Amino acid sequence: GGELRAVAEDEESAAASRLASFVERHRVLLNALIRQNPGLLDRSLSPLVKIARCRAALDFDNKRAYFRQALKRQRQAASRRHGSLRMGVRRSMVMQDSFQQTHMRSAEEMRGRLHITFNGEEGIDAGGLTREWYSCLAKEIFNAGYCLFKPASDGATFQPNPASGINVDHLDYFKFVGRIIGKAIADGQMLDAHFTRSFYKHILGIHVEVDDLEAIDPEYYKNLKQVLEHPLDMLGLELTFSAETRTEWGKDQVEDLVPGGSNIAVTDENKHEYVRLISRHRMTTGIKSQIEAFLDGFHELVSPDLISLFNEKELELLISGLPEIDLADLEANTDYNNFKASDPQIIWFWNTMKSLNHEEKALFLQFVTGTSKVPIEGFSNLQGMRGVQKLNIHKAFGSKGGLPQAHTCFNQLDLPEYTSEEQTREKLLMALREGSEGFAFG
Repeated sequence: GGELRAVAEDEESAAASRLASFVERHRVLLNALIRQNPGLLDRSLSPLVKIARCRAALDFDNKRAYFRQALKRQRQAASRRHGSLRMGVRRSMVMQDSFQQTHMRSAEEMRGRLHITFNGEEGIDAGGLTREWYSCLAKEIFNAGYCLFKPASDGATFQPNPASGINVDHLDYFKFVGRIIGKAIADGQMLDAHFTRSFYKHILGIHVEVDDLEAIDPEYYKNLKQVLEHPLDMLGLELTFSAETRTEWGKDQVEDLVPGGSNIAVTDENKHEYVRLISRHRMTTGIKSQIEAFLDGFHELVSPDLISLFNEKELELLISGLPEIDLADLEANTDYNNFKASDPQIIWFWNTMKSLNHEEKALFLQFVTGTSKVPIEGFSNLQGMRGVQKLNIHKAFGSKGGLPQAHTCFNQLDLPEYTSEEQTREKLLMALREGSEGFAFG
């Protein structure tokens, strides 16, 4: 402990990377220490939550415990000042009534302890009614009638609807949804609400990447892939650093991706930069005001520096909880391509899966399907881009020592032909930690 404290205290003068590499080397030991004594993150080990590279080495359960403790302190202070947040809502109008009753409340009042009653129903809220209220709201948020969110191509996740402006109060509603999700996190309530990977990144203020586009617009993603894989003259494309967008009033307009972009030609030399910029634009521009309104509400209850403890996969687990994954059901609903169920690689794979802890199994589900959501009817009803799409494991030809790759639109895992169970476990865990999903864009 002394050595680490010395490095931590020296953090201001020594490069933060020195501490980060120390933390990465001793990751397992440090996480075990924190698990036994969570208060260390408030004291001698506080640099582990302050420095981004160190945060990455903290296990999800340790981050979550620290996070919940910090929010609990805020909630207790708010309860002392403002008392409880009492609401009576009609079950049939839960979205509108909750919206109206929270609209005039301050952020401090929103932190108070919730007491919910459903009008016309008996019942004292000892926690059960609050859970029910969150559950009803989680369904209503995605109700197509409000036009707030639309499903992504994978059929299981949602993101803001660029056409939400059809509802005149849409930005007030996005702020309300941001507050509700922030409050659920602050209260430790789980929501059956699963968003696209890019939207989680927007919540965290992380730049979206090309791979995030696959779940939203697989056809466009495929076209960008073509641009990167083939010479532009062979594709017959003449592109510039600009994007065509349609305004809310249906007018087409050209936006530059860089200053003067419409006069800068895309070449085989600069096309990687073009693809990075155009995909960011595609995932952000149309929903910029919706994201900002959502974050206005969300940040009232959960500060940006506190939520930045997590990465985009952990944020889904924080909002929706760790799923219960029935491995026997998953194995029974898996198809193989160039592998047989009796092949040693497949036996090693399922042995590895059985050895994973709760969090690692959730990471696997996110890695292959794009979300930690388990279908209510079980894995025989796993959704993909083309409707029901079971988990399918393909033999990855080529490098036998490479990492497994995933294609979330098709619930597909490309598994190299490993030579032992140890290698299978090591490579799979490495892929889950690094998240090397989909197509590698260089």
